[in-house]
Amino acid sequence: MNTSEGTGTATAVGTGALYKSEAGAAEVLRHYQEALDAWPVPAERMRVPTRQGETFVVVSGPPDAPPVVLLHGSGANVTMWQDDIASWSRHFRTYAVDVIGEPGLSAPVRLPLASDAHARWMDDVWEGLGISTAAVVATSLGGWLALDYAGRRPGRVTRLALLCPGGVGRQKMGGVVKSVLLRAFGRKGVARSARSLAGLEDPALQPVLDTVIRIFTHFKPRTERLPVFPDEALRGLGMPVLVIAGDRDAMFDSAETARRVRACVPQATVHLLPGVGHAVFGQTRTIEEFLRA
Repeated sequence: MNTSEGTGTATAVGTGALYKSEAGAAEVLRHYQEALDAWPVPAERMRVPTRQGETFVVVSGPPDAPPVVLLHGSGANVTMWQDDIASWSRHFRTYAVDVIGEPGLSAPVRLPLASDAHARWMDDVWEGLGISTAAVVATSLGGWLALDYAGRRPGRVTRLALLCPGGVGRQKMGGVVKSVLLRAFGRKGVARSARSLAGLEDPALQPVLDTVIRIFTHFKPRTERLPVFPDEALRGLGMPVLVIAGDRDAMFDSAETARRVRACVPQATVHLLPGVGHAVFGQTRTIEEFLRA
């Protein structure tokens, strides 16, 4: 789907380069392990060998159920699916993947976006999991990865559910710059950035906000602009596609995302949620109904 087909060169940044300090990395990973221990359903933890190093995957649901691959966004890990997994794993074999180069347990490697490197990494992950075809649920950067993979491997992705996906509507780089500047003010700056950029203003979302603050106080996220998929690439998506985005998304132009998907994707369902920012919650049932259709 991406027009550049070069193999790309991986940047093995190392765990130390992903975080501001070793102590910060230890704090993030300690809380991550605690969250994994609270996974709400029985699960298998797998470390899948790939050409980029190990990829960590949490597998839930009946072994003979249809497979669904879950891809989180930037600065996150598989625990972002904890509120959804109890419902989805009743009907599907879910594979929650820690994206490489993010604050999880996968290899600390960052791949060039303008290449087929992520698709080849995903090939390795799917092969290691024994998956030939699957539905994919993804958010933000994970949405970009899912669209890239669906375009390059059109026979493998059966359905595509995307929350605030990157690579469709214009990326608002001013938000990224603001986020970087606010992080210089420590946890308070990170908290202000998280509230405004992710839209985590609701007091009920305080546990999520606490996790985001902890990660971005210590973690160094990717800051480059995501490549935008051209219209012809979106028109080539032959599978059913669900897109859910908030109309107050501070990271991506969600109105443009909705317009382009409706105009270009043959089998698309689009929900533009009023008053919602980049972080989209409460869509468990909507996505489940789409996956089961």
